[in-house]
Amino acid sequence: MAIFKNRVAIVTGAGQGIGLEICRQLAREGASVILNDVQEGLAVEAAESIQHSAGICIPFAGDASDVSFIDSMVEEAIKQFGRLDIAIANAGITLFGEFLNYTPEDLNAVLHVNLGGSFFLAQAAARKMKEQQSGGRILFMSSVTGHQAHKNLAAYGMSKAALEMLAKTLVVELSEYKITINALAPGATLTERTVHDATYESTWSRITPIGKAATTNDIAQAALFLVSPQAGHITGQSLIIDGGWTSVSPSPY
Repeated sequence: MAIFKNRVAIVTGAGQGIGLEICRQLAREGASVILNDVQEGLAVEAAESIQHSAGICIPFAGDASDVSFIDSMVEEAIKQFGRLDIAIANAGITLFGEFLNYTPEDLNAVLHVNLGGSFFLAQAAARKMKEQQSGGRILFMSSVTGHQAHKNLAAYGMSKAALEMLAKTLVVELSEYKITINALAPGATLTERTVHDATYESTWSRITPIGKAATTNDIAQAALFLVSPQAGHITGQSLIIDGGWTSVSPSPY
């Protein structure tokens, strides 16, 4: 039996990479999925690929850090499918830069998308889940850089560590509504973005104890577990998926 049958999910930043694979696997397991990406063409193409091979998936393009757009995305889930059960805040941006030269504009952009977008998606989803009185699952996408220092990623790592604290804090406010809230912290992962770096896979395979970088399937499988019925007693937790890198933390540089 499909474990997400009759469940409705929103996944942001899902036009490619980890988000796309999460959407594909949710749909394959019976969920009806709202797939968001800021690029309309990417969202449409991604959703169509899932419709052809996996299941029900509707594109909803727009800025996942904009509160009014977030509200409209939740309402679209209700309009299309009548409910919302799962919200995965996958959208995020990475702006590298040396700390001594980092600009206010870059810091604000990172915080606005990575923190603000995740915070307000969780808020909008939780309000609807509370109203439905049937519980729900919320998942933040953190990073190993929220656990270990990484050169030129002070702002990004700070935002990801904050998401894990947000997941822990919201346990106090959301548990009475049977809403679980967790965070997933991927390490080096092979995606459409990282494949453009010719040395990425070989470098991370060398410095990762398990001997290889993660695939999007590795991350998606963990995400599906945390939003599944099997994880109903897990909340406020952060799960690192990094092949052991944070245990030793050698720099890729």
